[in-house]
Amino acid sequence: MLTAPLAAAAAPALPTIKDFTAAPALSDVSISPDGKHIVALRSLDGTSQMISIWNTDNLAAPPYNIGEHGVSRFLSVGFLKNDLLVITVVHPFDEPQMAYRGHTFETFVSDLKGSYFNHLLANHGVNHANLDLEFLAAEGGAVIATLPRDPRHVLVVDERAESKGDVYLVDAYTDEASKVMAGSDRFGNLKIDLNGIIRARTTADFDNGKLYVAQQVRESQTAPWEEVWRDYARDRTERSIVGFTPDPNVILISSTEGGDKTGIYEFDIKQKKVIEPAFQHKMFEASGVVMSRDDKDYGRVLGFEYEAESPHVYWLDDHWRNIAKALDQAIGDPKTPVDWIDPGAGLHATINESPISSVSIGSQSRDHKYTIVIKSGPKQPPQYYLLTDGTTLTALGKSRPSINPATLGDTHLVQYQARDGLLIPAFLTTPPKDVYGPGPYPTLIEPHGGPWARDEMEWDVTGWVQYFASRGYAVLQPQFRGSEGWGQKLWRAGDKEWGQKMADDNDDGVKYLIARGVADPRRVAMFGYSYGGYAALAAAIRPNGLYQCAISGAGAGDLDHIAFVTSDNRYEKEFQHPTIGGLDPLAHARDVKIPVMLFHGDRDRTVDVSESREFVAKLRAAGKPVEYREVKDMGHQYVFWTPAMAEQNLAAVDTYLRTSCKPGGL
Repeated sequence: MLTAPLAAAAAPALPTIKDFTAAPALSDVSISPDGKHIVALRSLDGTSQMISIWNTDNLAAPPYNIGEHGVSRFLSVGFLKNDLLVITVVHPFDEPQMAYRGHTFETFVSDLKGSYFNHLLANHGVNHANLDLEFLAAEGGAVIATLPRDPRHVLVVDERAESKGDVYLVDAYTDEASKVMAGSDRFGNLKIDLNGIIRARTTADFDNGKLYVAQQVRESQTAPWEEVWRDYARDRTERSIVGFTPDPNVILISSTEGGDKTGIYEFDIKQKKVIEPAFQHKMFEASGVVMSRDDKDYGRVLGFEYEAESPHVYWLDDHWRNIAKALDQAIGDPKTPVDWIDPGAGLHATINESPISSVSIGSQSRDHKYTIVIKSGPKQPPQYYLLTDGTTLTALGKSRPSINPATLGDTHLVQYQARDGLLIPAFLTTPPKDVYGPGPYPTLIEPHGGPWARDEMEWDVTGWVQYFASRGYAVLQPQFRGSEGWGQKLWRAGDKEWGQKMADDNDDGVKYLIARGVADPRRVAMFGYSYGGYAALAAAIRPNGLYQCAISGAGAGDLDHIAFVTSDNRYEKEFQHPTIGGLDPLAHARDVKIPVMLFHGDRDRTVDVSESREFVAKLRAAGKPVEYREVKDMGHQYVFWTPAMAEQNLAAVDTYLRTSCKPGGL
């Protein structure tokens, strides 16, 4: 079995499973546009949630609370206008006629007292003040632009079943609406400029049988639409608009422009071409633009976002660069230099990682007088502060005050070479050395989902990484080939390599840890969810002898079915279907060589629960050691898990590792 050394008696109390999985004590903190109020989600018992509102001029006073005796599944809250909240809830949803069992989101508008919960575009008659949401079907509209410079109105797309997606200018206070654009199944991805005008949209069509997505732009609300570029699905080189500028002829776009990394570029609409780069990072992918919301310079570019080991901002604005530096000095933790080699171009550089936490700037009042500041990282659950006038910092609260960072592991960005020479990034978390010694340790390999995704060096909302590190495990999160966010070369290297070279990358990570004395070769397991669950099933089948057991959460074990689904959709048939290929775990279930545990929610709409059921049935028929947990009412994404589900899942994995993961594997 996988067991860790006992902690020393003098060590601080270990956080419990519930400490990691309970609803955060404080989350989703934001400030109103006029700076007069702060809103957040709070939980006093780790199960139910409430919306809390504070006055910024009297933070010491108790907040006004909404829903503390009602809904326990608030998903998010923020300000729609100065004194209006926009609230999203999630709940199970059944449609018997379509045999649909899943979840749905609903968005409501409320005043700061919670005296009403109304859908936008609800014909003025739907009032859900009792918050009895479990039996409501989704209805109304979705906000696509809050129009910060308009004190009353928002842009809303009609999502009611009978609508084709018409767009309305809606008075957020009265729900009076006027149509500004007719909807159509042919168009989507609407983009709104600095003046609140819908200036861009996309449409799909065919060119000699090849599917493409065309970007259309118009000069004004009454001007005709004009195509400015085409992206062919099979090329997988999607460009997107990330911002408008004061010049109506210049937009900011995200594009690789034939290189390995995504950058931000200025694009001339009339000439239909890139003018020049606005921001490029040689090592990492650009991800967005930070713009001013102040009336004095609304829309001015303050900085650019990019994804290194964690999200970063490259500040152009001197004022905000100085504030970010001062915040780091005031509440930040030390950074560690890392020698880094870019997996794409092979360039070398020294970068600074944040192994404990980093400080980021959250929502701001329109005049930038007030700013929400977040301190968070791989070893630090989020903490929230209010920055006033760029000089005064006031602590607002902690998301998980019961977790002592001293009990958690140390996380670092590492790289290792795969057997074919490709450099694989990874995040390595090792347990506290003062408690568990220098190693080697029992080790978990945790590949991420997707597979077109990536991990970040941030707080793990599932709690999985640090819970097991606090119990003496080393945890490796390999950014295997096929991972997005590290450049085109690493991403495209995963094509048709499911369970093959993608799995080799995970295995080579184990060998890297063994060679460094981090992993005990007799105590290694793989634990993954979604695509990571697929990877765990593949690891149980592959003849490598590295793992003592495999744990698969909602793993897509039927690769043929994934190939079928992506071929059935006309866009995916050219965009993703050609990349699907490799080892099909379901077809090779009889070849499983190690004990396997699976868990799956019965409301999963991403990977149907039948895939785990069928895999388990084949293992049992073949006499293979398998444990299976089916979780009632659980969906695929973490937002569809209740705290109780998260606690039960982590407890089950923990128990399985301690009692049923056999030593020696084969």
